[in-house]
Amino acid sequence: MLRPTLLSPAFRCRPKTVPAGMLQCRAISSQVKPVELHFDKVVPPDGNETHSPLVILHGLFGTKRNWGSLSKAFMKELGRPVYALDLRNHGTSPHAEPHTYEAMATDVLHFCQTHSLQNISLLGHSMGGKVAMSVALDPRLPADLLSHLIVADISPARGALSDEFQGYIRGMKKIEESHVKTRQEADRLLREFEQDPMTRAFLLMNLEHPTAHHPHPLRFRIPVDLLGKAISDIGGFPYSPGERTWDGPTLFIKGEKSKYINKHNIDTAKAFFPNMVLERLDAGHWVHSERPNEFKALVTKFIQNN
Repeated sequence: MLRPTLLSPAFRCRPKTVPAGMLQCRAISSQVKPVELHFDKVVPPDGNETHSPLVILHGLFGTKRNWGSLSKAFMKELGRPVYALDLRNHGTSPHAEPHTYEAMATDVLHFCQTHSLQNISLLGHSMGGKVAMSVALDPRLPADLLSHLIVADISPARGALSDEFQGYIRGMKKIEESHVKTRQEADRLLREFEQDPMTRAFLLMNLEHPTAHHPHPLRFRIPVDLLGKAISDIGGFPYSPGERTWDGPTLFIKGEKSKYINKHNIDTAKAFFPNMVLERLDAGHWVHSERPNEFKALVTKFIQNN
């Protein structure tokens, strides 16, 4: 487990804005045991692996592999190491309960400590963006760990996820229960729950294919049942406005065609991150894959100028 550390000066309790009776500096549960996250790493020519890295966190049903091309591009532009992580219950990382933002933040802090990372820039998309914000607001964050926070198309607001996510869970369960053996059969079953072929292809990237030595019907490498039960937690956020702040440089990138960042929750983001800036791209929710060059330019310029 992580040991308690001195709080960064960037963290302040704000008792005047916290309702009477509420804990002003809530500690994250010490019962959460971190898992060892799997990762991809790109190292610059000078061999630096630990100083000022960019650490990337994917979204729900995503994986570190989604960030392969951008990781290489960021390394070349920034001249820094880049780590793309598989969060718990995703990719090849271990499966573990609970699937909460407190638990995932614990995993990321443990990863940074284990790999001796310093002065990191932390980038997260969607669910990974909420994990990144939870890391920034975590009372155990070492004072010298986080230098930049970049959040892609998500806010720290609380709200139920749309019904389509439970539909994805039902679709994946149906695929496993049907014992299909080809990706085409899986795609046909998933079409009942999602019409967009790009979204289906994204979800089916989680399929674990059989091998000659271990033939079996297609199944998902992610724990479908566990993630289905965690959908309500994924829509939440572990802190209330006024409970904690992080005063470091923070960039929010909104997809103009997406509603995840909107006029109703921008003030909530500012309450947590008073030194935030908001940039917009002509894209939907997957801003980094729809506009990779523009996204890369925004992130690199923000890190270099701060």
